[in-house]
Amino acid sequence: MSQTTVETYFAAFNAGDTEGMLSCLAEDVAHHVNEGQIRRGKAAFAAFCAHMSRCYKEELTDLVVFEAEGGARAAAEYTVNGTYLATDSGLPEARGQRYCLPAGSFFSLDEGGKISRVVTYYNLADWVAQVSR
Repeated sequence: MSQTTVETYFAAFNAGDTEGMLSCLAEDVAHHVNEGQIRRGKAAFAAFCAHMSRCYKEELTDLVVFEAEGGARAAAEYTVNGTYLATDSGLPEARGQRYCLPAGSFFSLDEGGKISRVVTYYNLADWVAQVSR
């Protein structure tokens, strides 16, 4: 069931458990990040998570997961509550700023129930405004 897989993925995210997130993913996962390039495969996803953990501390709240009939697709909306820990390339300087913004993700799941595609969206201009104050 895609909803269970997606909920497990987000629980691992909130726990800072990259291995738990990776266990939800197909080997050839396509990771579409907001304002970024598509990353393919678990190794690229793990590298992305390592970078994110260095620059940001985030917790997702108000999570609502939607499952399409048949379980091959799911979506989620949530609130990102975070702290900007270390300056990320091309973005404002990090000074421990806190931010809170709505976001959403879309998922495809393979026949084995693993996430084969993750697409994440949030308003980058809103985030920049919040950390630039």
